[in-house]
Amino acid sequence: MIYDFIVIGAGIIGMSTARQLQQAFPGKSVLVLEKEIGPACHQTGRNSGVIHAGFYYAPGSLKAQFCREGNVATKAFCAEHGIRFEECGKLLVATNALELERMSGLVTRCAENQIPFEVLSAQQLKEAEPNITGVGAILVPSTGIVNYAEITRKMVELVMQSGGEVLFNSNVVALAEQPDRMSVRTDKACFEGRYLVACAGVMADRVVAMTGVKPEFKIIPFRGDYFLLGVEHNRIVNHLIYPIPDPELPFLGVHLTKMIDGTVTVGPNAVLAFKREGYARLDFSLADSFEMLTYPGLLKVLRDNFKVSMLELKNSLFKAGYLELVRKYCPSLTVQDLHDYPAGIRAQAVTPEGLLVHDFLFVNTDRALFVCNAPSPAATSAIPIGKHIVEKMQTLTKTKEG
Repeated sequence: MIYDFIVIGAGIIGMSTARQLQQAFPGKSVLVLEKEIGPACHQTGRNSGVIHAGFYYAPGSLKAQFCREGNVATKAFCAEHGIRFEECGKLLVATNALELERMSGLVTRCAENQIPFEVLSAQQLKEAEPNITGVGAILVPSTGIVNYAEITRKMVELVMQSGGEVLFNSNVVALAEQPDRMSVRTDKACFEGRYLVACAGVMADRVVAMTGVKPEFKIIPFRGDYFLLGVEHNRIVNHLIYPIPDPELPFLGVHLTKMIDGTVTVGPNAVLAFKREGYARLDFSLADSFEMLTYPGLLKVLRDNFKVSMLELKNSLFKAGYLELVRKYCPSLTVQDLHDYPAGIRAQAVTPEGLLVHDFLFVNTDRALFVCNAPSPAATSAIPIGKHIVEKMQTLTKTKEG
């Protein structure tokens, strides 16, 4: 059998794409291949579950566009399919004069991205969040929380109900592009498809390379450590609490997150992982580490961010340092309040020049599209990303088939 479309990856982006391919190409066959035993085993199922509003991102960027659309689309999908979500809002808290100054830049960015927001004084912040300390804050009410793995499982169900196939335990090991089809070999079988979409997350560059195309980037894994607060702190906050980000740093900083199950987590940080899917602090792969540490782009990133990298590593190894990042705005927490929680891996594309790719990145061949960089807010943006991919496939099929 030759499938019309083969999708690699059963994370939320892969399943969103598969579902929308079925809707855009009724009657066409869709196969999803996933190496794990089920969907959402990696980035989709290992994040803070935030439905982002999209105000951080450069106006006009794909990040800003997809996130703004995804905020609405995610909530609509949940409402349609009975998936619980909560629009709890986000507070970005300034704890000193410098952060208050930086906050004004975020106010401008919110306005540019047409995101509803409210500026709170220190007193208004204390009224909204009695356990949070700060000199001011931005409230973004449209930010929410959800379980993205639950959304992904529903998408799997919808794809299969519509005649699609989703095969787990199917690790793709080789690709071959021919004039009229794509050949996909897994560790168990071979499949033929007219078109291919790859949503391979932390393995994105390696999947691109299977076609013989040399990626102009490398995926570098950054582990994000989370901690869970004890049940006695489940009501410590009413909103999501984020620090004012440092514009010189690539990540947003450690935050307090209400989870949809009622718990509260602290995190994540951002530490170089020495294994592509190394979720434990001591996970190590000699092959992965050698590949990363001989890559000029990563060496330049480490050189330019050496002090911050060492601080992040120290805080990952010692809870006390990690806690101080949180105590800036939530001083009542102690080291004993931080309990172990599953870590996540952020798949970050890095150029040979040492630049972190901040926006979504796609690579095309004649019969394939590869999602090569899908940073946060990728889960929030999964539905519009899927739509974007489908539109590209519609253009491709028209070109190929008239």
